Amino acid sequence: MKDFSSTDITRLYREEYAQALNALGRFNLAIFGKTGTGKSTLVNAIFGDDVAATGTGRPVTMGLDYYVHPNGILGIYDSRGFETGEAGDRILAALSELVEGTRSADATEQIHAAWYTVRWSDRRFEDHQATFVRRLHDLGLPVIFVLTQVPRNAQGAIHSEAIEFAQYIAGLGLPLAAGGRVFLTNAKADPFLATVIFGLQELLDATFDTIPEAATAALSAAQQLDWGRKRQAAKKIITASAASALATGATPIPFSDAAILVPLQIGMIARLTAAYGSRMASAQLASLVGSLMMASGATTAGRWVVSSMLRVIPGGQPAAMVISGTVAASMTTAMGWAWVSVLEKYLMTGQDDDLEGIRTAFVEEFRSRFKLTRSGKPELPPGE
Repeated sequence: MKDFSSTDITRLYREEYAQALNALGRFNLAIFGKTGTGKSTLVNAIFGDDVAATGTGRPVTMGLDYYVHPNGILGIYDSRGFETGEAGDRILAALSELVEGTRSADATEQIHAAWYTVRWSDRRFEDHQATFVRRLHDLGLPVIFVLTQVPRNAQGAIHSEAIEFAQYIAGLGLPLAAGGRVFLTNAKADPFLATVIFGLQELLDATFDTIPEAATAALSAAQQLDWGRKRQAAKKIITASAASALATGATPIPFSDAAILVPLQIGMIARLTAAYGSRMASAQLASLVGSLMMASGATTAGRWVVSSMLRVIPGGQPAAMVISGTVAASMTTAMGWAWVSVLEKYLMTGQDDDLEGIRTAFVEEFRSRFKLTRSGKPELPPGE
């Protein structure tokens, strides 16, 4: 088994990452409301990116644009501010054509949910707005009603007039998703007014509960608020990859052939990266993964494993030693969680330029998770 080069790893990662993103599909959200309701702030708080600024956009009709995030897993239909009369009719007509045209199309082309936003301080919800909500529902779009910029202090008290306004809207009998609930939110803290961010997790949970199953993986990857959901997805990916490694090692393989596991592990890393919705450029990620795999020694036909891990086995003969299914699965599991650690500490927190720190962290995390006992059996930290 020849060793993998960094070029081999980079090429393989690019292919696997493209497949992983394609498997996730796309979550499409339509968001409506008057100018000043804070639609962009709300979207940025949950999805972590200004999609309009970083993605590719195209006009759907006058007053409505469609933006796709660079990684393709998130699409936003954004109104330029609520319009009435002819402009509002034009938006609804375009949406009707879009919904009808994609009804039997791939899930990535469909609108999965709509957020209708009203600024609480307006304290007014007019008949034409109610009509617009009803017409969205008639198009088959699940509408989640969001009150924005609601004041809530550090003690948890919400402005009483905002609560009354929400109760009023909920009592109108509008055809709203999420059980007709009106979601009170604030997406930006204001120290001067002593208001805090709140309500976003509830809005995200309601969106997950509303959309079709086919769009949940893309929403989980696109959102940057609930990391628990990302870790659940990561656990499934790592468990499945470890099972494949276990099968690969069902017939023990020589350490000199350890690189046979590399394609499997690269595929796992690509799927984990996609599941976290990393904003790092694909080419840069591919180069980084290549260098990390080389640094960890995982690509060098097992020589790093032999020299670093099996020295604890008295009298061991590296050339004669083999990787069992259990060891292969444990090595893969350790590598997966090491990559999750790098994602959460560096790639998802804007520290993706610290390449040396990333390399060091990955190797240390891998080595701390993959250990062999003196009998040659794997020993992993509990609770992963």
